[in-house]
Amino acid sequence: MIDDKQKIIELFFDNVKGKKVDTSKSNQRHDGKKGHWLEQQMGIEANASNSPDIFGYEMKNQTSSGKITFGDWSADEYIFQHGRPKKIHKTNEKYSISKNEFLKIFGKPNEKKNGRLSWSGSPCPTYINRYSSYGQLLQIDTNNDIVISYSYFKDTRVNKEQIVPLEMQKEDLILAKWYRSSIKKKLEDKFNQKGWFTCKMDSNGIYTSIHFGKPMNFESWIELLEKGIVFFDSGMYQGNSRNYSQWRASTAFWDSLIVESY
Repeated sequence: MIDDKQKIIELFFDNVKGKKVDTSKSNQRHDGKKGHWLEQQMGIEANASNSPDIFGYEMKNQTSSGKITFGDWSADEYIFQHGRPKKIHKTNEKYSISKNEFLKIFGKPNEKKNGRLSWSGSPCPTYINRYSSYGQLLQIDTNNDIVISYSYFKDTRVNKEQIVPLEMQKEDLILAKWYRSSIKKKLEDKFNQKGWFTCKMDSNGIYTSIHFGKPMNFESWIELLEKGIVFFDSGMYQGNSRNYSQWRASTAFWDSLIVESY
């Protein structure tokens, strides 16, 4: 009987190897059109499930950005009111700000998007234990929850007094929190079954090889976050209900995890 890894290898050799991505039939405005093409060739149906993509393995496509995503995992708690119905918890029970108000206070206007507010780039912390210029800090607490907090005193904006409400002009104001239990489930449902694989292209954009990595658990992942290898890449912006909380690592790091190549 052919095992699941061999089935994936055969799918790659039969349907992908030697080919270039063809996105002519895809929505050209969709950022993930190349990945969608590969999913189709590998027989993976697009869905919102948190289970592995195929036969117990999670697939990661080669990217041009130099970074690959573990997942788009929203926080369990935000300082703004969120969810349907609105969720009340320790982080927001004293505050009644909307997501739009949050972006005005803790985000930044994007001049390339007609001043559209976003919580990404310079306002938002990327690596652990490093303050952003907006006084925001990403940390792991004693419960192994991931927390982003705000320090009014570390906020370098010259007009912060006019922007930040008086009741928020304080230290250690929690803006977002990811529970250990949530991250563990999302990560291990995807990556701790049989492992993961990636398909590689040459300089001409032709797929040439497939590579496999071992399963990954929460303990190893949180250690990578502590080392600054895993980072937070927020893309939250005004007018979109999605939070775009991407947890990523460099392509070079992912490549270092490869244990088998075909």
